[in-house]
Amino acid sequence: MASYLESEPPSPGESSGDESQGVEATRICEKMKLNQRLAAKELVNTEAKYVHNLQLCASDIRSHLHELPQGDLDVIFSNIDDIIKVNSRFLKDLEKAGSEEEQISLLGNLFLEFQEEMENTYKVYCACYNQALALVETYRKVPKLQKVIHDVITALVPQACASGLSFLLVMPVQRVTRYPLLLQKILENTPPDDEAYEALQRATRAMQEVNSNINEYKRQKEIATKYNKLEHLTVRERLARINTHSISKKTLRLSQLFKQEAGIVTRTEDREFDDLEEKFHWVALCVNELKSNVAAYLDHLETFLRIKPYECDLEMEGGAVQQYCCFTRDLHLLVFLEFLPHSHVSDFDFRKLIEDTLDKTSAQLQSFCQNFQKVLPVPVRQPLQPAAERQVQALMSKYSPSKLYQVTSNISGSGNLALTLQKGQIVAVLQDRDIKGNTSRWLVDTGGYRGYVPAGKLEPYQVVPHDKPSMQSGSGDGFKFLPVETPRSSTHVAMPVFQVVAAYPFVARSNYEVSLQAGQSVTVLERQDKKGNPEWSLVEVNGQRGYVPSNFLVCVPSPTPWGWSLPTGDSSLSHM
Repeated sequence: MASYLESEPPSPGESSGDESQGVEATRICEKMKLNQRLAAKELVNTEAKYVHNLQLCASDIRSHLHELPQGDLDVIFSNIDDIIKVNSRFLKDLEKAGSEEEQISLLGNLFLEFQEEMENTYKVYCACYNQALALVETYRKVPKLQKVIHDVITALVPQACASGLSFLLVMPVQRVTRYPLLLQKILENTPPDDEAYEALQRATRAMQEVNSNINEYKRQKEIATKYNKLEHLTVRERLARINTHSISKKTLRLSQLFKQEAGIVTRTEDREFDDLEEKFHWVALCVNELKSNVAAYLDHLETFLRIKPYECDLEMEGGAVQQYCCFTRDLHLLVFLEFLPHSHVSDFDFRKLIEDTLDKTSAQLQSFCQNFQKVLPVPVRQPLQPAAERQVQALMSKYSPSKLYQVTSNISGSGNLALTLQKGQIVAVLQDRDIKGNTSRWLVDTGGYRGYVPAGKLEPYQVVPHDKPSMQSGSGDGFKFLPVETPRSSTHVAMPVFQVVAAYPFVARSNYEVSLQAGQSVTVLERQDKKGNPEWSLVEVNGQRGYVPSNFLVCVPSPTPWGWSLPTGDSSLSHM
């Protein structure tokens, strides 16, 4: 009876576990596909509505605000025409897809294709957005202008009547920040084995990077505008800005300066900022020099072409005057034509040629400035203190070396779970995003606390293995190699060759020191400084000589060059 029950097949109303799991997996897959199509449809529909509102704002509304000064309209609407051109082409390419599946496959590639154009156009608009809002706010204090704006908005965009122009001006700012969220929503409902998954993933990261670059560009513009305003303040305006808070800050800075000059506290140096400031001043100097040179060239060229002495009627005939006129005529009509190929064109055409050339070079200069803003100096790694070395060892005992990162600049935490860290501190990255999915904030472990820090201020830390032969700083003997066992075999065995490398990065603080990178090969010239202190060594790195800490150097074996073999014997390795 028992065996019969065991072999009895399941009843028609029952289903096996595998079948139920298959049905559940199919249901989940269909639900993901539905959500994917809905998210893609939302992106396309909102994009079409967004482009329509932009065109309405740029054409109808701007044309009806004829009572406002043209300069104010240029500030309010900024480069909205450029945004319309970019997004219209983007929408046109997006609508070329014949089906929803083809549209999803096309989405990621389109965002990657338009990434650079969107960044260049939107960062200009976002940088001028606050200035446009401030200008709109001033119109609220002028009843006549405010009524004109209200009537135009009410007639053309009734739903924006309460907010006025602010409702329309904020659309590009909101749209560019919404792109990563829309892409992330589509990506979450796309299976990893889908052919569109990789492109959508890259597009999501690209648009997050676009927003990050826009924020950085806006921040730099605001800082430049702030200091530019301070430079043009009168003495009375500067005195009017003085209050107890400003006096307190200036007093604190002055006392700190006195302490640094007196040697009470160490002077804080930011080599990264100093290098960037020096490059900025050099670029500004070169641009000003180029501007003055072009202006002088055009002035001299115009003066030279305007003077034609051979066409003048001189009272003196014959002799040297006649020879001078003939010589000048030959120069202008024969010789100078070879050096000035455009001298035969009219003044209008020549000026147009110059303007076109300057526009082309201006575009190249603008591209150079954009690249200069993107490519910042490589962050300087700070040497580790003994306490920091113990912290690194503690973190390595809990996490893999690939999770260790170094802070490139001071971080002042503000908000919940935000950490305050010092430049050069080592942390372990736990997650590369926060709980909201923001990849610009990473969750880290400092060895005692956990919290979030900006991802842009972290860089991977190169861990130097401790199982390699190292130099040891003895009591006045400097560093020395670990003993090498002599091979017992009588055959000719090549002895290992050693080289000195930097175990830790070191930043030079004066002209007497030289900077090191971890793993960099160095040549030791002296194992002590001029006073006989073995804690400092004189080295040569890339043709530069200077002092570095002796305990920052280690000796590691290097492979014997091909075709060479060293003789065996009691050769001393301490000849360094």
